[in-house]
Amino acid sequence: MKKIVIIGAGPAGLTAAIELLKDSKDYDVTILEGSQVIGGISQTVRYKGNRMDIGGHRFFSKSDEVMKWWSDLMPVQGQPSFDDKMLGREKPLEPGGPDPEKDDNVMLVRTRVSRIYYKKKFFDYPVKMSASTIRNMGFGTTMASGFSYLKSAMFKKEESSLENFYINRFGKKLYSMFFEGYTEKLWGRHPRDISADWGSQRVKGLSIRAVLKDMFSKAFGGKKKNKEVETSLIEQFWYPKYGPGQLWETAADIAVQKGARLLRGYDVREIRCENGRITSVVCSTDSGDKIIEGDIFISSMPVKDLVCGMTGDKPDDDMISIAKGLPYRDFVTVGLLVNKLNLKNETNIKTLGNIVPDCWIYVQDTGVKLGRIQIFNNWSPYMVKDAENTVWIGLEYFCAEGDDFWNMTDEECIELASKELESMGVITKTDILDSHREKVKKAYPAYFDTYSRIDELIRCLDGYENLYCVGRNGQHRYNNMDHSMLTAIRAAEAIKDGRTDKHDIWNVNTEKEYHETKS
Repeated sequence: MKKIVIIGAGPAGLTAAIELLKDSKDYDVTILEGSQVIGGISQTVRYKGNRMDIGGHRFFSKSDEVMKWWSDLMPVQGQPSFDDKMLGREKPLEPGGPDPEKDDNVMLVRTRVSRIYYKKKFFDYPVKMSASTIRNMGFGTTMASGFSYLKSAMFKKEESSLENFYINRFGKKLYSMFFEGYTEKLWGRHPRDISADWGSQRVKGLSIRAVLKDMFSKAFGGKKKNKEVETSLIEQFWYPKYGPGQLWETAADIAVQKGARLLRGYDVREIRCENGRITSVVCSTDSGDKIIEGDIFISSMPVKDLVCGMTGDKPDDDMISIAKGLPYRDFVTVGLLVNKLNLKNETNIKTLGNIVPDCWIYVQDTGVKLGRIQIFNNWSPYMVKDAENTVWIGLEYFCAEGDDFWNMTDEECIELASKELESMGVITKTDILDSHREKVKKAYPAYFDTYSRIDELIRCLDGYENLYCVGRNGQHRYNNMDHSMLTAIRAAEAIKDGRTDKHDIWNVNTEKEYHETKS
């Protein structure tokens, strides 16, 4: 029986464990999780009866394989959820599916609403040339945006940077309004200094042309059964009743039931190498260092920490230098429980308390540090203790571990967030009932600095024949949750087949067709 050690109990690590154990008894699987929580950045934080989703996670994939994996674990609702029932909203229900009012192990079907809040006005996300957009922008700005887009369509820039990537798809005027400032907030770098790879990872195929095509197809004949849909244009998605962490906690339970050992508080600090193989890892625990030996290692830990933690037959100094230079953005969420929002619901979507229907609100204004607002009531009414009378929101900030913002006390950070939100006209501070802060390290692998040499580092890591790198941080790739799962599924397949070639694992989310179309 082969001993398999999986580093990290996030989506990739847990998916790998279940895939290895679901139809085989040939593997002795140990999962090492450095923290006490399950799900990594896909965890759900509980606070006084309210729940926070760290970063927001829509359960939608262009991979039918992943969609089936999710629904096998957590069946799609067969009866209306609390808010849909109260408001008379109709959703597609799964015949024989669970009732969310009675069952907890259930996926809800939710409506996707994400908008941009810019200069105290709402714009569609992605930007659409609709009547409301024209009204908000004004005739002059709309005309300038249109001519700017036409110019970009005629004179394409070399996509040597994220800035040029966006300009080619939206024109310089819309880029300067809706992408430039927000991107700099997110990454702490100007888009001209960021690789275009980030855009191709996250918004492949998304452009003014794609948005117009989507609008016209709906206006003339509606959606066709086999219509190709941009990821960012989906209108509905699945969501676990109690947030993403609920699904991954369920996955962890299933992995353990199938025979996996899940060791929490086992923080991998050293990776021992010999003759081109990993032999063991050393974990820091509350009861001292623990050595875990294995035949095969699946790593979802940050590439930087993996490479810099290698000892013995470790990579050369040049590879270690690349790993040390890989950048990340860290993440802070401030949860505010409020009596009400000052934003008016001017849509035709009914909501509890008639709040705005958005799941996410992107904050493009550069006058505030705030990047996004989550409204947890709209993700799932079960995320909020009293969804009828209170609004539970998450304010998302992007920063660097150790900078001034990261080092603020909880009180200082919450005060800043509250002031920013009030200055934007979203809330009145006296309406705040409670607050909470969460900090997440290495939430976003970034595409600058030594990232330009990532292919060299990948070849080096592939040289360790019994090491398989999976997941967002494991590959230093800004993957969605489904992509992270697919890297784990491909790794499990390779291990079962006895293959040491890692091509299929690294190839997830690189084929252009995958991210652009779903029939």
